[in-house]
Amino acid sequence: MKVSIILCHQHVGSFNHAIAETAKRVLEENGHCVRFHDLYQEKFDPILPHEEIDAPSPLDPAVTAYCREIAEAEGIIIVHPNWWSQTPAMLKGWLDRVLRAGVAYKYEESGPVGLLKAKTALVFNTSNTAHDVDVALFGDPLDNFWKNCVFHYCGVKNVERRCYSSVILSSLEERQKWLRDVESCVREAYPA
Repeated sequence: MKVSIILCHQHVGSFNHAIAETAKRVLEENGHCVRFHDLYQEKFDPILPHEEIDAPSPLDPAVTAYCREIAEAEGIIIVHPNWWSQTPAMLKGWLDRVLRAGVAYKYEESGPVGLLKAKTALVFNTSNTAHDVDVALFGDPLDNFWKNCVFHYCGVKNVERRCYSSVILSSLEERQKWLRDVESCVREAYPA
């Protein structure tokens, strides 16, 4: 399978990077073709210019390449921290520019129709707020965002999201346990 990993965390060596590297390793061990993107290392420009809103204006070549790749992906893995119950701005900009009409969805009289080829998406995010607090206070907005607002809208029906928290208070043993969970989740979603 062709699986795209999109990592959005500015600190190389972060736990988010460890999650993404674990996912990449497991996918490769299982014989999948992995396309790995670290949006900060690639210096992805998250700003959506007006000219890109009204296709068929020519897209930035980097955006065109991302669009082609995500349209061909048979699996998608997203890794990011929880910032104010949202994705980092760079990842939101990536979504705005790449998961666009004609690539990820189209409109028909009956409503939007998802176009993505991927049947399964995994989202791993970290937080410094305990997950149960986020659920109790805010209703887990990232879960709704990824499952309903993004992936189901774009045609990906099987979406699994894991949140690891509180990272700032976690021990080495807890983080190792979380990485084993990432490994298990990836193996289950994308077997050999």
